[in-house]
Amino acid sequence: MVDELLQNWEKKSADHQKLYKQYLHRADKRKVLKLLPDLHDEAFEKIDCLQCANCCKSYSPRFKTPDIKRIAKYLKMKEGDFINTYLFIDSEGDYVLKSKPCPFLGADNYCTIYEERPSDCHRFPYTDEDVLIKRQQLTQKNSNFCPIVYYVLEKLIALK
Repeated sequence: MVDELLQNWEKKSADHQKLYKQYLHRADKRKVLKLLPDLHDEAFEKIDCLQCANCCKSYSPRFKTPDIKRIAKYLKMKEGDFINTYLFIDSEGDYVLKSKPCPFLGADNYCTIYEERPSDCHRFPYTDEDVLIKRQQLTQKNSNFCPIVYYVLEKLIALK
């Protein structure tokens, strides 16, 4: 059975954006950081990323130089060819994917480069680290397509 909190989560997240902004702005950062590990684990127990994969379908991680070197090597490509094939530089000066969904997302929602994936992918959805509080606009944006971010925010607000 699906957790009641997660029913219609996309609509609820859209409706709660102002509430999230206010909460993140006013939250006691130390208190939130203490709560995050348990809430993160709880969310991952209830939500199966492989059933969703919204992050891979609608979001591009940043590809930093170490990511590019590692992935190109894994794919047996020259770094320049990897960049030309898959990436472009966005308005913030970061390498991001040219296309969505991610070209490395399999039909089964598994990542075909999982062991070599970019650090942004490895860290996503940032619900167990200070990025949740430090990068509030990113957290709000992520809550629109990631049920784990939505879940953690809702739980934090309920605990305040």
